[in-house]
Amino acid sequence: MRSLGASDERTSGAPGRLFGGGRAAQIKNNGKKSSPTMMKANYHTHTWRCNHAEPDERAYVQAALDTGLKVLGFSDHSPYPFDDGYCSGFRMRCDQTAEYIRTIAALRDEYRGDIDIHIGFEAEYYPRYFGRLLEMLEPTEYEYLILGQHFLGNELDSQPNFAETDDPARLRQYTDQCMEALNTGAFSCFAHPDVMHFVGDETLYRAESRRLCREAKACGVPLEINLLGMGLHRYYPREAFWEEAAAVGNAVILGWDAHRRDWMRQTEQEAAGEALIARLGLHRLDYLTLIRPHPAAHTGT
Repeated sequence: MRSLGASDERTSGAPGRLFGGGRAAQIKNNGKKSSPTMMKANYHTHTWRCNHAEPDERAYVQAALDTGLKVLGFSDHSPYPFDDGYCSGFRMRCDQTAEYIRTIAALRDEYRGDIDIHIGFEAEYYPRYFGRLLEMLEPTEYEYLILGQHFLGNELDSQPNFAETDDPARLRQYTDQCMEALNTGAFSCFAHPDVMHFVGDETLYRAESRRLCREAKACGVPLEINLLGMGLHRYYPREAFWEEAAAVGNAVILGWDAHRRDWMRQTEQEAAGEALIARLGLHRLDYLTLIRPHPAAHTGT
């Protein structure tokens, strides 16, 4: 079961009261009108610091306003204080953390009253380094973490989870490590929980998916249906996983996993996500409850 430390902070990720006279009416979409979205919030948005996303944070805010979002959460790939100064190429560096937070905080203040902007990170759970990460982030004003388990182990000793595998041990390790992550109580959402690219026995895949979904439900962590995967025709969202989530009764939320502003304007992907939810009878959330973990609650990691 999920065990939040007494000092962990919870905040509503739903929009605050809106005040008139903001900037939204002044913003133009370069002459191109976006279709309104049914989504009310997106908590999965990246920036240029991860080395594979668009450079202009303000452009994401404009796209969110154009499509009618009430809440926009930035959650770039978190820095990680690895040993020996190692820095992977798909996440921000540790020395970029403060500037990232200042930039998003400035946008939050500038657009207050038009859209609620939140500051977060997408982070893997690496047992060796997770406590260090929370200690590094503690002095900052970040608000939440989402779990995105792209690697097993501690990254340095693992292939990415989107590499095809038929190894049952690797699938079970993914389930076990994600379950351990969920039980830290540190994560507000579980992004693309079906990212493990398992191409082996389907019965085993469903059993492990069910085990993971049950733990997420017990821990109170919503699962993200990843619209980036839909838009790029990846192997996820994987129907078998979400059938198990429906059977377990998990809460789910749609997430753009936006690396480009235009991805938040592609309403056909959103419609596909909505159709998946309706077809399987999934319990859909509009907003997240944001959790800021305190490092003292996770000293055992």
